[in-house]
Amino acid sequence: MEGWRGAWYVPCLASLETLQELCRKENLTCKSIGITNKSLKSYEVEYLCDYKVEEGKAYYLVKWKGWPESSNTWEPRKHLNCPLLIQNFLRDRNEYLSRGREGKAMKVRNHVKTLKPAIADYIVKKAKQRIALQRWKEELNRKKNHKAMILVENTVDLEGPPLDFYYINEYKPAPGINVLNGITTGCECADCPAEKCCPKEAGFILAYNKRKKLKIQPGLPIYECNSYCRCGPDCPNRIVQKGTPYSLCIFRTNNGRGWGVKTLQKIKTNSFVMEYVGEVITSEEAERRGQLYDNQGNTYLFDLDYDSDEFTVDAARYGNVSHFVNHSCDPNLQVFNVFIDNLDLRLPRIALFSTRTIKAGEELTFDYQMKGSIDLTSDSAEGLSPSKKRIRTVCKCGAVCCRGYLN
Repeated sequence: MEGWRGAWYVPCLASLETLQELCRKENLTCKSIGITNKSLKSYEVEYLCDYKVEEGKAYYLVKWKGWPESSNTWEPRKHLNCPLLIQNFLRDRNEYLSRGREGKAMKVRNHVKTLKPAIADYIVKKAKQRIALQRWKEELNRKKNHKAMILVENTVDLEGPPLDFYYINEYKPAPGINVLNGITTGCECADCPAEKCCPKEAGFILAYNKRKKLKIQPGLPIYECNSYCRCGPDCPNRIVQKGTPYSLCIFRTNNGRGWGVKTLQKIKTNSFVMEYVGEVITSEEAERRGQLYDNQGNTYLFDLDYDSDEFTVDAARYGNVSHFVNHSCDPNLQVFNVFIDNLDLRLPRIALFSTRTIKAGEELTFDYQMKGSIDLTSDSAEGLSPSKKRIRTVCKCGAVCCRGYLN
């Protein structure tokens, strides 16, 4: 449940079944937990929990949508009109059996054939996971501010949505940090880029070509037109601010790297892919959190060191899809510093651009040690001060040129 604006999110500790039961008792509706006016008065199959054959007839144990598990009932197969749910049930059963965990799926007791308990338990966990991931996908797509879709997929294990992650579209500054420095002027171009367009006023060239692809080298900043500029939304110098144009999928990796992100569309070289957002904190606070994250094996801190080393972006708890992008020592994304409505050199926005053509279905990665054009290799990391040295995290990227460690 969300508190007032500016407060931390506080998760509800009651189980879904408890909340559903409470709603039914008080005759209340709550769409987010599956209690609607329709489900208050009727029964709809949410998922199938178990299977048995009794006197030659097949039965499924049904979990009714909006009802607690204590209300589950055995129903004859011929009475059920839910082919997709039956298909999911059979696929999950076969998936479990294919892993060689059990011999035969059924056991016989008192002339009744039933699924072995371990198989039924796995099927229920997969059904709950499927529902949880679907709800998470819907939540992500409600909160995003770009047109492209976000999908979620886990065909590897029983892991569900992260419990302490909140989707945001832009920086969430810590108290006392201003990520909008009150810019009040913009370019007067009727057709950007002109002689006094935003990049030229800042002393740099336009970052994009006529096809809206990146044309500058890593390490150079991007200055886009801002909210005070005369040009319209179709200006060729408004790319990062429009959000990711590609539909992406958060998926569970099969080699122990947790969640990852893959593109569902082909991405051409030098295209903007996504922005890296999170909490903006001081470097001192980042050092404190970094010690904790290292002990957990997490890497979400991104130093904003374009001009100084005063601030850091922490995407551990608050972030967007970039939170789930994995590291690679041979990445297909490159980091760039971007300035739009804030010209404070200490607080650039972080954009990820493709370094090559990326095929649909390919995982997206960037080098966690890359900050603009500065490559903090394992050799240079040894020169850090004692306060900056942390537990080294083993890299699992699998690249031929893998350095062995993330930090």
